[in-house]
Amino acid sequence: MKKRKVNFGVIGAGGIARRKTIPGLLRAKNCRLVAVMDLQHADQIAAEFGVRKAYDSDAALLADPEVEAVYIASPANCHARQIKLAAAAGKHVLCEKPLTLTLAEGRAAVAACRRHRVFLQEGYMMKFHGAHQRIKTLIDAGKLGTLVYLRAQLSCWYPPLPGAWRQHPKTGGGGALIDMATHLYDLLAYFAGPIKRIVAFTGHLVQRYPSEDASTTLIEFQSGAHATVDCFFCIPDAASRTRLEIYGSQGALLSEGTIGQGQGGALEGIFGLGDAGYDAVQNKNVARQFKPLKFPAINPYTAECAYFADCILRHQAPALNDAANALRILKLTEQAYASNRRCR
Repeated sequence: MKKRKVNFGVIGAGGIARRKTIPGLLRAKNCRLVAVMDLQHADQIAAEFGVRKAYDSDAALLADPEVEAVYIASPANCHARQIKLAAAAGKHVLCEKPLTLTLAEGRAAVAACRRHRVFLQEGYMMKFHGAHQRIKTLIDAGKLGTLVYLRAQLSCWYPPLPGAWRQHPKTGGGGALIDMATHLYDLLAYFAGPIKRIVAFTGHLVQRYPSEDASTTLIEFQSGAHATVDCFFCIPDAASRTRLEIYGSQGALLSEGTIGQGQGGALEGIFGLGDAGYDAVQNKNVARQFKPLKFPAINPYTAECAYFADCILRHQAPALNDAANALRILKLTEQAYASNRRCR
């Protein structure tokens, strides 16, 4: 007997959907792609991935009775309207981040999904990365002791481009902070628990467009641990190491290349340090004491689609990247931007 698959349609099939999510979805054993929608290239994208149906409007795709769930990857200013339309059509929704441009819009979108009894999941896929799953297991097992400090870094070179909706607050909600830093708010909260306080600094350092190309965020968790998140649109890709550092009272974890859209990278750790007593020598060479750690190669896009499809098939709302988490991240985003305005 063949296992049941969930029939997906994609709204906004260019960009990240075409590069990453559609290929990832097609690898998921419990997902089937039956339709794509794109304003400009629907037929071309459908042919590229062997999809039978191509639409040039979201209304047409949502009217398709074969579509059970949608993945929304349109510009962020379209999300609120499309989530509500999908919910009204009875389609489960996997939506790219940010869920909406504002917390008020997010609450309305979540309410629509609840009212129409469809599931909603947001596309913060980095927690599905194999290294991040390994990190979560080690932290939960107490291998680091009390968490003390976390740092996450994600930057790229994103020059002015015609029609780039992330480069204007009206279409993207902001720049480096809402587009990239929120990924890391979500990931660090996955490791360290709820965030208590957040303060951010944003700026326009190199790129000449309305959205910020620089952001640095300071975080305090409810546990008392601290964190920093730095994300920039103005650092060349080859110069950005996308590092993740997690320090505890009994050890540490360091990764490089695990933050981002891939499934590779490197992870190393040091554990069992305990209370070694005070040592006044501060410049010790400890780098060689860290040991490489293995982790499974997991395509995060395949994993997030498979997880959402499994929730649908089991008639169980998502526990990861659920609606409540989406609203928490939107609230943190607004608090971060507000703190930046107060500091100016």
